Amino acid sequence: MSPVTHFFMGWAVANTVPSLTKRDRALVTWASVIPDIDGLGIVAEVLTRNSPHPLTWWSDYHHVLGHNLGFALFVCAIDPVFGKDRIKTTLLVGLSFHLHLLADLVGARGPDGDQWPIPYLLPFSSKLHLTWSGQWALNAWSNLLTTAVLKGIAVVLAHRRGFSPLEMLSKRGDAVFVHALRNRFPAKPPT
Repeated sequence: MSPVTHFFMGWAVANTVPSLTKRDRALVTWASVIPDIDGLGIVAEVLTRNSPHPLTWWSDYHHVLGHNLGFALFVCAIDPVFGKDRIKTTLLVGLSFHLHLLADLVGARGPDGDQWPIPYLLPFSSKLHLTWSGQWALNAWSNLLTTAVLKGIAVVLAHRRGFSPLEMLSKRGDAVFVHALRNRFPAKPPT
Protein backbone atom coordinates (compact mmCIF):
# COMPACT_ATOMS: atom_id res chain seq x y z
CA MET A 1 0.00 0.00 0.00
CA SER A 2 0.96 3.60 -0.34
CA PRO A 3 3.00 5.31 2.41
CA VAL A 4 0.06 7.72 2.72
CA THR A 5 -2.24 4.81 3.54
CA HIS A 6 0.28 3.46 6.04
CA PHE A 7 0.52 6.91 7.65
CA PHE A 8 -3.22 7.24 8.19
CA MET A 9 -3.41 3.62 9.36
CA GLY A 10 -0.75 4.38 11.97
CA TRP A 11 -2.60 7.54 13.01
CA ALA A 12 -5.78 5.54 13.57
CA VAL A 13 -3.85 3.02 15.71
CA ALA A 14 -2.24 5.84 17.70
CA ASN A 15 -5.66 7.22 18.54
CA THR A 16 -6.96 3.96 20.00
CA VAL A 17 -5.43 5.04 23.32
CA PRO A 18 -6.72 8.55 24.11
CA SER A 19 -4.12 9.12 26.86
CA LEU A 20 -1.12 9.04 24.50
CA THR A 21 0.90 12.21 24.25
CA LYS A 22 1.60 13.99 20.98
CA ARG A 23 5.08 12.41 20.85
CA ASP A 24 3.71 8.91 21.52
CA ARG A 25 1.07 9.34 18.81
CA ALA A 26 3.81 10.39 16.40
CA LEU A 27 5.91 7.33 17.28
CA VAL A 28 2.99 4.98 16.69
CA THR A 29 2.05 6.75 13.45
CA TRP A 30 5.56 6.71 12.01
CA ALA A 31 6.01 3.05 12.99
CA SER A 32 3.42 2.29 10.33
CA VAL A 33 5.50 4.12 7.70
CA ILE A 34 9.08 3.28 8.71
CA PRO A 35 9.20 -0.17 7.07
CA ASP A 36 9.17 1.66 3.71
CA ILE A 37 12.53 3.27 4.50
CA ASP A 38 13.94 0.40 2.44
CA GLY A 39 12.17 1.96 -0.55
CA LEU A 40 14.46 5.00 -0.51
CA GLY A 41 16.88 3.01 -2.64
CA ILE A 42 14.73 4.04 -5.59
CA VAL A 43 16.51 7.41 -5.60
CA ALA A 44 19.92 5.80 -6.19
CA GLU A 45 18.43 3.37 -8.68
CA VAL A 46 16.83 6.11 -10.79
CA LEU A 47 19.93 8.31 -10.66
CA THR A 48 22.26 5.50 -11.77
CA ARG A 49 20.04 3.55 -14.18
CA ASN A 50 21.90 4.80 -17.28
CA SER A 51 25.37 4.50 -15.78
CA PRO A 52 27.85 1.71 -16.49
CA HIS A 53 27.29 0.39 -12.94
CA PRO A 54 23.65 0.99 -12.03
CA LEU A 55 22.64 0.54 -8.40
CA THR A 56 19.64 -1.72 -7.89
CA TRP A 57 19.02 -0.85 -4.26
CA TRP A 58 15.26 -0.50 -4.65
CA SER A 59 14.82 -3.62 -6.79
CA ASP A 60 17.01 -5.68 -4.48
CA TYR A 61 16.09 -4.35 -1.03
CA HIS A 62 12.57 -2.88 -1.02
CA HIS A 63 10.30 -5.12 1.07
CA VAL A 64 13.42 -6.81 2.44
CA LEU A 65 15.42 -4.59 4.80
CA GLY A 66 12.50 -2.92 6.57
CA HIS A 67 9.76 -5.51 6.16
CA ASN A 68 10.77 -8.17 8.65
CA LEU A 69 10.72 -9.24 12.27
CA GLY A 70 14.29 -8.08 12.94
CA PHE A 71 13.52 -4.51 11.90
CA ALA A 72 10.23 -4.62 13.86
CA LEU A 73 12.13 -5.63 17.01
CA PHE A 74 14.67 -2.85 16.39
CA VAL A 75 11.92 -0.24 16.02
CA CYS A 76 10.17 -1.50 19.17
CA ALA A 77 13.48 -1.54 21.08
CA ILE A 78 14.34 2.10 20.33
CA ASP A 79 10.81 3.34 20.95
CA PRO A 80 11.08 3.42 24.77
CA VAL A 81 13.98 5.87 24.45
CA PHE A 82 11.63 8.44 22.91
CA GLY A 83 8.18 7.51 24.22
CA LYS A 84 6.59 8.79 27.40
CA ASP A 85 4.09 5.99 28.04
CA ARG A 86 6.67 3.36 27.18
CA ILE A 87 4.64 0.17 27.54
CA LYS A 88 1.48 1.27 25.71
CA THR A 89 3.44 3.10 23.04
CA THR A 90 5.81 0.21 22.40
CA LEU A 91 2.91 -2.23 22.08
CA LEU A 92 1.12 0.12 19.68
CA VAL A 93 4.35 0.67 17.72
CA GLY A 94 4.64 -3.10 17.27
CA LEU A 95 0.99 -3.32 16.21
CA SER A 96 1.33 -0.38 13.82
CA PHE A 97 4.48 -1.85 12.27
CA HIS A 98 2.83 -5.24 11.77
CA LEU A 99 -0.29 -3.63 10.28
CA HIS A 100 2.05 -2.15 7.67
CA LEU A 101 3.28 -5.65 6.82
CA LEU A 102 -0.27 -7.00 6.70
CA ALA A 103 -1.41 -4.13 4.50
CA ASP A 104 1.47 -4.78 2.10
CA LEU A 105 0.66 -8.47 2.07
CA VAL A 106 -2.93 -7.62 1.09
CA GLY A 107 -2.40 -4.68 -1.24
CA ALA A 108 1.08 -4.15 -2.68
CA ARG A 109 1.14 -5.99 -5.99
CA GLY A 110 3.21 -4.13 -8.54
CA PRO A 111 1.92 -2.76 -11.85
CA ASP A 112 3.54 -5.66 -13.69
CA GLY A 113 1.59 -8.15 -11.54
CA ASP A 114 4.67 -9.05 -9.53
CA GLN A 115 4.12 -9.69 -5.84
CA TRP A 116 6.53 -8.44 -3.23
CA PRO A 117 6.90 -11.30 -0.79
CA ILE A 118 7.60 -10.31 2.80
CA PRO A 119 10.63 -12.15 4.24
CA TYR A 120 9.13 -11.98 7.72
CA LEU A 121 11.73 -13.90 9.73
CA LEU A 122 14.79 -12.01 8.47
CA PRO A 123 17.50 -11.70 9.69
CA PHE A 124 16.94 -14.83 11.79
CA SER A 125 15.81 -17.06 8.93
CA SER A 126 15.19 -16.71 5.21
CA LYS A 127 12.76 -19.62 5.05
CA LEU A 128 9.43 -17.80 5.45
CA HIS A 129 8.33 -15.43 2.68
CA LEU A 130 4.74 -14.26 3.09
CA THR A 131 2.60 -13.87 -0.02
CA TRP A 132 -1.09 -13.93 -0.83
CA SER A 133 -2.38 -14.94 -4.25
CA GLY A 134 -5.25 -12.43 -4.05
CA GLN A 135 -2.95 -9.46 -3.42
CA TRP A 136 -4.46 -6.20 -4.69
CA ALA A 137 -2.58 -4.00 -7.12
CA LEU A 138 -1.17 -0.78 -5.65
CA ASN A 139 -3.63 1.26 -7.72
CA ALA A 140 -6.64 -1.03 -7.13
CA TRP A 141 -9.95 0.52 -6.10
CA SER A 142 -9.72 -1.36 -2.80
CA ASN A 143 -6.48 0.40 -1.89
CA LEU A 144 -7.91 3.77 -2.90
CA LEU A 145 -11.02 3.10 -0.81
CA THR A 146 -8.92 2.02 2.18
CA THR A 147 -6.95 5.26 1.96
CA ALA A 148 -10.14 7.34 1.69
CA VAL A 149 -11.70 5.59 4.70
CA LEU A 150 -8.55 6.11 6.79
CA LYS A 151 -8.46 9.80 5.84
CA GLY A 152 -12.11 10.06 6.84
CA ILE A 153 -11.31 8.48 10.20
CA ALA A 154 -8.52 11.04 10.68
CA VAL A 155 -10.95 13.89 9.99
CA VAL A 156 -13.54 12.49 12.42
CA LEU A 157 -10.87 12.01 15.09
CA ALA A 158 -9.58 15.55 14.51
CA HIS A 159 -13.07 16.96 14.97
CA ARG A 160 -13.71 14.94 18.14
CA ARG A 161 -10.31 15.08 19.80
CA GLY A 162 -9.13 18.55 18.80
CA PHE A 163 -5.94 17.55 17.00
CA SER A 164 -5.06 16.00 13.66
CA PRO A 165 -2.04 14.38 12.05
CA LEU A 166 -0.89 17.91 11.23
CA GLU A 167 0.16 18.22 14.88
CA MET A 168 3.35 16.36 13.95
CA LEU A 169 4.32 19.07 11.48
CA SER A 170 2.85 22.33 12.74
CA LYS A 171 1.04 23.18 15.95
CA ARG A 172 -0.43 26.29 14.31
CA GLY A 173 -1.42 24.44 11.12
CA ASP A 174 -3.12 21.77 13.22
CA ALA A 175 -5.04 24.38 15.23
CA VAL A 176 -6.18 26.16 12.05
CA PHE A 177 -7.32 22.88 10.48
CA VAL A 178 -9.26 21.74 13.55
CA HIS A 179 -10.82 25.19 14.00
CA ALA A 180 -11.94 25.26 10.35
CA LEU A 181 -13.27 21.72 10.62
CA ARG A 182 -15.24 22.48 13.76
CA ASN A 183 -16.60 25.71 12.29
CA ARG A 184 -17.71 23.94 9.12
CA PHE A 185 -19.22 20.99 11.02
CA PRO A 186 -20.23 22.25 14.46
CA ALA A 187 -20.92 19.66 17.14
CA LYS A 188 -24.59 18.94 17.59
CA PRO A 189 -25.92 20.04 20.98
CA PRO A 190 -27.08 17.17 23.20
CA THR A 191 -30.84 16.56 23.07
